[in-house]
Amino acid sequence: MHAIRLHAFGPAENLAYERVADPEPAPGQVRVVVAAAGVHVLDTALRQGELGPYPEPPQLPTIPGREVAGTVDALGEGVDQRWLGRRVVAHLGLAPGGYAEKAVVAVEKLHELPDGLREDHAIAMIGTGRTTMAVLRFSDLTADDVAIVTAAAGGIGSLLVQHAKNVGATVIGLAGGPEKVARVRELGADVAVDYTADDWTAQVRAALGGRERAATALFDAVGGDVARDAVGLLAPGGRHLVYGWSGGGPLKLTAEELAELGVTSLSVLETAEWRAFVSRPGAVRELEEKAMAEAASGRLVPLVHRFPLAEAARAHTALETRGTIGKVVLVP
Repeated sequence: MHAIRLHAFGPAENLAYERVADPEPAPGQVRVVVAAAGVHVLDTALRQGELGPYPEPPQLPTIPGREVAGTVDALGEGVDQRWLGRRVVAHLGLAPGGYAEKAVVAVEKLHELPDGLREDHAIAMIGTGRTTMAVLRFSDLTADDVAIVTAAAGGIGSLLVQHAKNVGATVIGLAGGPEKVARVRELGADVAVDYTADDWTAQVRAALGGRERAATALFDAVGGDVARDAVGLLAPGGRHLVYGWSGGGPLKLTAEELAELGVTSLSVLETAEWRAFVSRPGAVRELEEKAMAEAASGRLVPLVHRFPLAEAARAHTALETRGTIGKVVLVP
């Protein structure tokens, strides 16, 4: 089979498309013929030697990739025969092996794909979708809300825009560049604005009838100056929900600043409530199942940016330079 291997930490060009032996499933594992493999920002950090959540660096050479979808073609000892030939998706956790034509997966990580759900869409939901479900646990959005979504053309942001519209909220989608703004508008955002424009906050205020502080919720994956300006659009009692900071670090607001603004700022994936939830057995799988159900029902349709498996290096570069729309997926 062909796979992407990393022989040395460093730039995207270190990702090599090579022929390697097919993996064989160990007891309790299946082998999947990969139809789609997910690319995550953590993959780009690990490629550079930054461990993030990994306790130690992988032994090189390694095949990166933590999300795969495809069809089971071989079973390890002890695995129920019913899995053979099934379309599945799985998040591999901290195990490598996804950037390949075939991958082995522990059977307990498998989700069978519903009829009609594409493999690339399943890839978007098994990781990005489950994070979206986690963020939404803190949102309590209703039809009375005016929600700002930063990075609204991203994997999570695009799902948040759709969810907010599904509950009847007014949605302001922020994205960088005209192509991304157009996609956010297609997702149903009531207002779609390019946050790289100097007057983007004025555009939002004009769209909201000139009201100075009218938004009630801010979903923030950008941080930095964009987040600071967006917080300034929140009405008293508004919620600033942080789940990333791709734009230069998380926004730091003092207690005095928050009190003056009258808003609540919460880094949702660092709260005690979130830690207690994910420590419960089965909690992560519960989020994965909910995300998959949302996609299977058509309530949420993920944006997907596809690259051929052989062009994994180009996919990494595009992701690192914010040149992608939606979830990045490699297709063998």
